[in-house]
Amino acid sequence: MHQLFGQVLGQRDLSRAGDLFSLEDKEIEACLSQALDQIKAISCSQDYLTNDNDQAVVEICITRITTAIRETGSIERHSTALVGLWESCLEHNLTPQGESTEDTPHTKIASDITSCILQNYSCPSVMVLAVPVAVRFLQSGNRELSRNMSSYLSLAAIAKADLLAEHTKAITLSVLGGNHMLLRVLPSVYPRQPDTIHCQLGNLTAMMSQLESPEQQHLIRLIQIVAEQHPLMLSPQVPALVGYLGDQSLTEALLGSLVDVSQASPSSLVSFLPTLRIVGQQCPALLGKVAKIHGAVGIISETHALSVLVYLVSCLGSMEHSFHHTLLLEIRALTDRYPSLLGGCGKDIYRMSNSFTAIARLLGQRLEESTATHRRGNEACLPTPGASLPGGGLGSEQRLQVKIQAFEEKMGEERRGEDELEEDSPAPQRRYSLSQAVREERREMRFNRSKSLALHAGRSRSVNSDAGEDGEGSEPSPDGNVSNASALSQHEEAPPAERKPQGDGSMPVTAAKEEDHEDTDRLFIYLRDNIETVRAFCRDTAQQIPVPEQCAIEDSNRGCVAKLSFSCPLKGHYCLYAKSCFNLTSRQPQLWIRIMLLHLQSKSSVALCSKDECVQRLASLWEKTQLKGAHSFPVAMTENTTPHRKDLNSLQIQLEEVRFFDLFGYSEEEEGWLCFMCNNPEKATVVNQEGQPLIEGKLKEKQVRWKFIKRWKTRYFTLAGNQLLFRKGKSKDELDDIPIELSKVQSVKVVAKKRRDRGLPRAFEIFTDSKTYVLKAQDEKHAEEWLQCIHVAVAQARERENREATTYL
Repeated sequence: MHQLFGQVLGQRDLSRAGDLFSLEDKEIEACLSQALDQIKAISCSQDYLTNDNDQAVVEICITRITTAIRETGSIERHSTALVGLWESCLEHNLTPQGESTEDTPHTKIASDITSCILQNYSCPSVMVLAVPVAVRFLQSGNRELSRNMSSYLSLAAIAKADLLAEHTKAITLSVLGGNHMLLRVLPSVYPRQPDTIHCQLGNLTAMMSQLESPEQQHLIRLIQIVAEQHPLMLSPQVPALVGYLGDQSLTEALLGSLVDVSQASPSSLVSFLPTLRIVGQQCPALLGKVAKIHGAVGIISETHALSVLVYLVSCLGSMEHSFHHTLLLEIRALTDRYPSLLGGCGKDIYRMSNSFTAIARLLGQRLEESTATHRRGNEACLPTPGASLPGGGLGSEQRLQVKIQAFEEKMGEERRGEDELEEDSPAPQRRYSLSQAVREERREMRFNRSKSLALHAGRSRSVNSDAGEDGEGSEPSPDGNVSNASALSQHEEAPPAERKPQGDGSMPVTAAKEEDHEDTDRLFIYLRDNIETVRAFCRDTAQQIPVPEQCAIEDSNRGCVAKLSFSCPLKGHYCLYAKSCFNLTSRQPQLWIRIMLLHLQSKSSVALCSKDECVQRLASLWEKTQLKGAHSFPVAMTENTTPHRKDLNSLQIQLEEVRFFDLFGYSEEEEGWLCFMCNNPEKATVVNQEGQPLIEGKLKEKQVRWKFIKRWKTRYFTLAGNQLLFRKGKSKDELDDIPIELSKVQSVKVVAKKRRDRGLPRAFEIFTDSKTYVLKAQDEKHAEEWLQCIHVAVAQARERENREATTYL
């Protein structure tokens, strides 16, 4: 053991304890484990609780030891001794006695050691020793210790969930005991210990109303994972989950979980359909999920299917277009399962109708008939193309005219019904505007196009039928092209929303894309239904959050990080990033990937699909960030339409911390983020003029290594070209010290930017490969000026080097 350490600990010499901080870290690193063992012996002595001198010596020595461990990176070498001292604290009282709120001596030791150990949550050898002890601290009775332990265990769950999985039961019991912060751990350990959590699902679900909003989100995440992996386990909790739907912050996520449960246990949701219908009425955006639950319940029996169909059809005729596709899928699934509900004519209704309103009307009529005659058998349905009509055998042209006439009558009824609705509405709501005129024009165009399709389809079928080929032949079209009858038949059978116009080819790409992807591509359907919401979101956030030009996912000690690159699109003569990029490392890779997807969608005129190359690249990045049991890329992208405001705020804070907004600004003219020089071309000549200082003035420089010692020296600084020069004294006429080469500066960071009450709000650090400079301006305004100028000068120096290197090559 080092002589000074031996004297301080051996003789309990408080007068020499402060001298330990004058020793170099490397000088004492070898004896730290031995010192920890001796501290353990002192703290376990009988008189330690009453000996103030020994307590002071121990606290100072622990502070010096933990500092040396952090500075030398030797936690693995000394982890056994450190965890041994930490664990010994559990043998003593850690709860304040009586009315006193002061920590006990052993609580202070445990608190000082906790961060030193658990900050290394990504180091397996340390966590193997620390996690079992940390879990025991959860039951120590000290709320503050338990809270701190929970924070670190949450981080450990992200990096090393396997180590925590063995203690799932203890963690779950701690949560139920009131330690709600640990809820964030449960989603990580659940895939490894599902049965342990299944036993407490009822108690956990019952906690929902007691939790704060962030804690509720962690519990919701757990419920979502259970619903995806073991939905039957949630069927007993359906009454409680439905009861929480009244909380708007929970409704969407809980409905998603109930959809999963309904697929596995539809009977558990039968009695809650009226409640779900109210939710769909109050929150139209959630109608798709409500429809899926109804569809699952309807499969149980024909009686349930009939009741569900009545509701779904009523929605089909009254809700927005964005939900029609989902509603139709559920309706068709039920009518295919129980064809007798529509008298076997379901397919004909879908074929012959050209609008969702018409489909709803026809389905409603058939359901009414089915309800009235359900016991007497099936009724006759609409005439199908090519079927013989009452009144004898008519020729193909006659049959065609009858079908077209019926079709026109039906569409005419639809138009009259819409007109009646407008006429019956109260006077203040009746307005004939440009938008109404546009609607009328579109309706007429839709009717004419539909009649033309029906005519073309009927003629094709008539010719094929008369030729005895039953739809497998072909007929030359008037323009000389060959029309494939089987392809036309497939077109007829597709739901009306996905019909592809024939002839002029004005919409083939969009229509073809929808037909190819809508039934199988969840991401495509979601983006198609929410494309306007995505565009509005991107317009609103364009001036707040920049979109990275490049993104790479890398592993780090604390999990996956995103390596983001931002460039200036203008690349003017004095551009700061013409040959280089502004690089940022973010611990929120999934959030950035999501923003990049939304940006791509906002720039596209049609909905993106999973097969698009740009989407596949983002999906591959997502897979690198994915934890076991986490959502897949399509599922995660479709959980919520846009990121939450708090998530966007966190990205803005990170961009501010790395001083991104000093170097880039949003240009409304260019509709993008330009670098400082391209945004302010008038400053280019001043900044780049030889010998012209960008900024100069007095700054204070910290003269000692230890940050808690406040010793400053005033110097006169000049920022010009590639150098930050400073003088030895306050006068600018004194001799120069060695200047800071800006191209060698690794980073510039604000010191204690958010901790104004604890010193140095105006200070900043400049890091080079060999030295760190801590500088402080006169006030915060001057500090901001210096910081922006330094960042611009550093970027400019690096860009100059890159250009010279490119020229040389």
